[in-house]
Amino acid sequence: FLIKNRAENVDEVMKNARVCLAPLRFGAGIKGKLLDAMLAGTPNVTTSIGAESMYGDLEWSGFVSDEIDEIVALAVQLYSSKDCWHIAQQNGFDICTKRFKKSDFKTSFSSKLDEIEQNLEKHRNNNFVGEILKHHTLASTKYMSKWIEEKNSKSI
Repeated sequence: FLIKNRAENVDEVMKNARVCLAPLRFGAGIKGKLLDAMLAGTPNVTTSIGAESMYGDLEWSGFVSDEIDEIVALAVQLYSSKDCWHIAQQNGFDICTKRFKKSDFKTSFSSKLDEIEQNLEKHRNNNFVGEILKHHTLASTKYMSKWIEEKNSKSI
């Protein structure tokens, strides 16, 4: 592996990579790095946690394994086999078009946003966890500023 620097443009990096390795041990929902790879046409090797909730009943865009030796072997296979690579790439495109098509979500998402906007006060009142987080964020800021004031007053 050659780590050069921070990637300025994920699309360019993914398009120029042959395989995306993502041996994820935790996470939930859609994994951005794997979706970016599929959109760029870069097959991947990941764990069951990496692939969870992303491909439904479609074929994965590479390989899924939770065993390190198998991940290594599958990455080599994907890198080395032109046919395997092209199949995995097409599987990724299929996942993107069949599971994450904007038009499939746009109407329901817009409807939900409109509903929240029309009932914003009720929505905010029902968001108990959000209220707790907001309260504690403000409280922590309050006490941090008090600590800074006290610290600065003693150093003069």
